[in-house]
Amino acid sequence: MLKWALIFLVAGLVLGALGFGGIGGAFVGIAKVLFFIAIAIFVVLLVLALMTGRAIKDAID
Repeated sequence: MLKWALIFLVAGLVLGALGFGGIGGAFVGIAKVLFFIAIAIFVVLLVLALMTGRAIKDAID
């Protein structure tokens, strides 16, 4: 997911530098959305992993 965000960001910056501001801005916007989705997924999986770790620790004790 972060890989795609980086690809869209670079493409948007290149398009913006070449004078295609409208589509370049759209690509940068897509990159922002993909970045925040990736961060949200990371946080959810981190919380799930921490909760699972506690459950396993409680089961062992």
